[in-house]
Formats: sequence, structure tokens, C-alpha cells
Amino acid sequence: MKNMTKLCSSKPTVTVNGRYPGPTIYAREDDTLLIKVVNHVKYNISVHWHGVRQVRTGWADGPAYITQCPIQPGQVYTYNYTLTGQRGTLWWHAHILWLRATVYGAIVILPKRGVPYPFPKPDHEKVIVLGEWWKSDTENVINEALKSGLAPNVSDSHMINGRPGLAKNCPSDQGYKLSVENGKTYLLRLVNAALNEEMFFKVAGHLFTVVEVDACYVKPFKTDTILIAPGQTTNVLLTATKSAGKYLVTASPFMDAPIAVDNATATATLHYSGTLSSSPTILTLPPPQNATSVANNFTKSLRSLNSKKYPALVPTTIDHHLFFTVGLGLNPCPTCKAGNGSRVVASINNVTFVMPQTALLPAHYFNISGVFTTDFPKNPPHVFNYSGGSVTNMATETGTRLYKLPYNATVQLVLQDTGIIAPENHPIHLHGFNFFEVGRGLGNFNPKKDSNNFNLIDPVERNTIGVPSGGWVVIRFRADNPGVWFMHCHLEVHTTWGLKMAFLVENGKGPNQSILPPPKDFPKC
Repeated sequence: MKNMTKLCSSKPTVTVNGRYPGPTIYAREDDTLLIKVVNHVKYNISVHWHGVRQVRTGWADGPAYITQCPIQPGQVYTYNYTLTGQRGTLWWHAHILWLRATVYGAIVILPKRGVPYPFPKPDHEKVIVLGEWWKSDTENVINEALKSGLAPNVSDSHMINGRPGLAKNCPSDQGYKLSVENGKTYLLRLVNAALNEEMFFKVAGHLFTVVEVDACYVKPFKTDTILIAPGQTTNVLLTATKSAGKYLVTASPFMDAPIAVDNATATATLHYSGTLSSSPTILTLPPPQNATSVANNFTKSLRSLNSKKYPALVPTTIDHHLFFTVGLGLNPCPTCKAGNGSRVVASINNVTFVMPQTALLPAHYFNISGVFTTDFPKNPPHVFNYSGGSVTNMATETGTRLYKLPYNATVQLVLQDTGIIAPENHPIHLHGFNFFEVGRGLGNFNPKKDSNNFNLIDPVERNTIGVPSGGWVVIRFRADNPGVWFMHCHLEVHTTWGLKMAFLVENGKGPNQSILPPPKDFPKC
């Protein structure tokens, strides 16, 4: 715990090595990492290496009660995994309670020595991590909400590399300063580590060239605004084309549904060398909070590089066709006075996931019965006008239910937003895999009509995908990684409310197609 002051207000904060954001991990493709996590705080802790494939090493994936029991106070666990065939920007964060509010940092995976980037080599690289800050203790924020049955208080500020910038009522907060030199090109490695908010990112007077998302190369395209959801990473090239000056950098929320968000814009400064600090900053306006068209333009521009060296291996024949609705619901809660005897919940296919007391991966590996079932529904239990959302019964079922996949099976998964309570953009993250986004649209997915428009040539490959508000997205992946793999909304409030499930991928028959045994220091529940 470290006492931190932000927005002229101090609180004890859970940090890694006393730093917020935490340290950046630098490695190369195919390196093996050993990361010793020592728990000196009063909370149970676990750390997820977001986007790392963890081929056969689910024990190191990190989500508490899914792949491991948490590291208890005073205990130690060494995460041991290999960055097999991955290069680019990923990130790490706590994966228990709401501790990832302050426990997070970037992972920079450089290409193997001598392997160039598939774009012009930048002169410099900078890591930029976006976050959210609450003046209150975030554990209190979510606990109060769970007691009331209502949504938690929104954050007090957004952050750019741990700083809010020009904060209302707190002139002492200095924003992050991004120093540049005229004529030089910078690779900005952006991470959205916010708990609950998709963000727009802009720099006054400058364009970005997007070259990678979620550690997968894309066909480069130019834009003045980046859209990045919680859990996602984006690499962009920025060339310092001006002769001098200070330029405003903004990180602001995107929300095109009637849901409360923290509307504070975090600011930083792009500062040309030789510019006086007293010189005026050239401003830019962030997009409107509900700028759906700006968001869509960005999303539609993303395409896999699909080169000879980096092909897009999209599954074309499908073994498992799945259709999952994602959204909110209301369950009875007699003690929830503020919620009039109801509590807001979230679900996939109307199942609000219940976290087990024993972690799922050890339960599967050691055949411990009674922890989970493998009857997760492949289709919604009730057919209705999903995106329209007017249903009389908003109650959900509860259970710890998994969907079983044979090794190497190919999966097509339709993720359909519902309008129950409110339609909302859900950034869905799948652990253990990358997937391809082959289609997206508004309204209800129509398999006959919409399947004809799939992009099976160069769809974007990623690990976290935004399901559009009142719409759908279709992803495809190959289940070539045995283990238990969590899939959940990366809006932390929705994960807490139950918008999560897991895939159980069985061992294959070949020599390298089985889960490796657990490490000796694997935490006990």
C-alpha cells in the first residue's frame, strides 16, 4: 500500500513496487518470463497477463478462481510463461475484485533480434496507459453498489500515465508531458486500463498512423482520433511535423447509450524540444461523448495486415456455431433498498455467472466434482427482439457453467447486445486466444443475410472486441490451447455483475497438445 495524492486528495493505494501505473515489462517474442508476485497487502491478489496466449500454461493466466486461487496476504507466486509467437503491446493487471483500478502496467514485446517492424522504423517509442481514478477506495465503491443493487459511482477523473492533467479544482495536478523533436517519428503504445470506459485519444494538430491492435499488425491507416476500449491496446506512429510548440493531448469517454460516465477529459501535452514552457498550448476538442460515427469510422478501418509473414489464418469451416446474448438484467434482492428490492445483474445467454470457491482449472485438471457444469447454453434460452429489449421478465439464471470444446475445434461466436435496461457497448475479452472479427452490424444478427457479408480475407485479429450498442459482432477462433479460458466483459462493473463465462478446451492427442502440470508454488484456496 502506498499513500497517493491525485486531484488534491490522498488515499492508501494498492501498487506494484510502489508505482502507479506499475512498471512496464520489456521482453522479446518467444522469451520466457518469470515474474515473482509477493503479496504485501490485506487483499487476495492475482495478476493477469492480458493478451498473452499462455499456450498450455493456463496456470499462469491469472484470473482468480478461474485458472488459479488468489495469492493470499503474505504469500508468493511466480508466474512462468512464454511469449510464443507474439510481439507488440499487451498489458498486465490485477484480476480480482476491483484492484486493477491501480494495479496495472504495459507489456512491450519486441520482435526477435534482427526482425524489423512491418512499417517504417520509428525513432523513439513511448508507452501511454489510460486509466481511471476514484478519490474513494475503489473496493468501497463497488461494495456500496453491490449492497444497494445499483450501479457504482463513476470515477472522478481519467488518467494519462497516472496523471489527470488540467483537473477542475486542483491546479497542482500536472499532466503527462510527451517530449518530441521536429521531424522524428514516435511509436506510441497505447493501453486502455480504465475500469469501465471506452476512450477517444487525440493530439491537437497531428495525425496518427495505426499499425497494430492487441499485439496484431494491421494494414496502416491514418486518423486523428483513436477509439480504445478497456482491455485493448493500439500502436500508432506519430510524426512530429511541426517546428515547435505545445499541443494538447486528450483522453475522453465514448458512451452512446443513456448510461452515466465520468465525463472528465484527461489531458497531457505534446511538447516540442526548444519550446518555452510558458508558451500557449494549441488546443483540440475531444469528440462528443456520443460520437458513434467517429467510433465506427475507426473500427471499420481495422484490417489484418495479412502479409506472407503475418497471415490472417481465419477458420473457414466451423465446428461449433455459438450465439451468445450479452447484456443486463434484474434479479430480486430483498435487502437492496436503494434498488427497490431488485439488483442489477449482467449475463451471457441469460446466465449470470457465479464465481466458484475452488478455481476452475485445477478442478478440471484434478477431476474435482461439484465445482462447475459443462452445460453452458450455445443459444439464448428465449428468442426475443434482442436489441429492442422490451421484455417483461428481466430475471436471469445463475450458475457456474462452462462450454466444452474439443482440442482444435473451430468456433464461430455471434455476440449480440440486448436492450434490456439499456443497450450498451460491451468490450468482450477472451483469455488464451486471439480471434478474428468477421462481421459486425446494428440491430439483431440475421444469419441468412449477414453471413454473406463476412470478411474472411483480412478481418482484424484481436483479444478484446467491442460489441456495438444495440448491435452484434461475429468472431472466429481455433480452440488450439487446452485449459479453462475465461471470457468476460472488460467493463469491470459488468464482470462483477456476472457478464462472464468460460470455455473448457480439452487436451489433444499429440505430444504438445495437453495442459502442462501445475507449478510447485501454485496458490491454494
